[in-house]
Amino acid sequence: MALDKTEYSMSAAEKMSNGAVGRNKNGVRVDRLDGHVHQNGSVKKEKRRPFIESFEKIPLLTAATTFIGFHLILLMGYITSIIFTPKVAREKNRKGYVPLYDRFESFYSRYVYRRLRDCWNIPICSCPGSEVTLKDRVTHDCGWTFEYTGTRSTALNLGSYNYLGFAQAEGSCSEDSAVKIKELGCATASPRIEFGTQKIHQELEALTAKFVGMEDAITFGMGFATNALNLPSIVSKGCLVVSDEKNHASLILGLRLSGATIDVFKHNNMESLRQVLHSAVIKGQPRSHRPWKKILIVVEGVYSMEGSIVRLPEILELKRQYKAYLYVDEAHSIGAIGRNGRGVVDYFGVDPKEVDILMGTYTKSFGSAGGYIAGSKVNLTKIIFFPVVRL
Repeated sequence: MALDKTEYSMSAAEKMSNGAVGRNKNGVRVDRLDGHVHQNGSVKKEKRRPFIESFEKIPLLTAATTFIGFHLILLMGYITSIIFTPKVAREKNRKGYVPLYDRFESFYSRYVYRRLRDCWNIPICSCPGSEVTLKDRVTHDCGWTFEYTGTRSTALNLGSYNYLGFAQAEGSCSEDSAVKIKELGCATASPRIEFGTQKIHQELEALTAKFVGMEDAITFGMGFATNALNLPSIVSKGCLVVSDEKNHASLILGLRLSGATIDVFKHNNMESLRQVLHSAVIKGQPRSHRPWKKILIVVEGVYSMEGSIVRLPEILELKRQYKAYLYVDEAHSIGAIGRNGRGVVDYFGVDPKEVDILMGTYTKSFGSAGGYIAGSKVNLTKIIFFPVVRL
């Protein structure tokens, strides 16, 4: 196992709540920011609990056989595509239009992924709880078509976002949801900014803000859109976004739509982030060299593909040093980590208000749908009225 150790003051954080300074029973003062213990005018270095992030190192033999097997499948796919012509739909009357699929994408889906898709694409016919029920099927033409056998299999669910089991078919969550749907209906048939806001929305936003430790929150009906459609209201042309190279597609799409300049730093690499910020402050905007209107650091709490945890305390230090803003996507961390389940800020014991924007979704730990953005009332007001301003 490859261990990466960085020491953070976790015990100091446990003694404080929403403040920079805490005091224990013996009158020992603990500073949140530097993790030192102050007693009778003396300063002592507090014992820190190491932050250990471990990843299994891939053996050379495993990596080699995986790549060899993958390239063998590619080779077999090319040979099959030359010898056999599949009876599949082809694009017609597309002159003057961009192809729906490029050549390699079409080849890969037909001749490579097709052979393996039954490993992942098996339909289920149950709620994705701790177990799922699979619909058994067979293929007689190497994955081109499938026939259902009429039988079902039960399997352990290791690939669902239902982290805490709230999205079960039975229990208080599903029963209470059914009652509220009967009482309030499934939709308001109106945008929130016009006639779509109900009391239940305001209660949800107030509860969300309280849970994550922010002044206010606003909710949205789709987690992906929470990032993709709201980032353009936070940054625009003349702003710089410093983005982790492993950020989610929704973040990348939102940043591209914003028109802001995007600079990428190496995944969870604080030295790379420092260099990008330093260069941005020194050089300013390209050509004009004017200062950036805003510098926004965009990271995830827990990265969805890697499973790595953001180094939040170090990022906050760089944020303060270079006077940048911080946007943290807590889609996979909220409810899943931290002493109280409040995400990565709770995990490291930092004040949530040190983060400018906390984004999260209800689709992972909370077993529901939609997303939220939490922050100060000033910042959220700009997001709420951004579409009106743009019109």
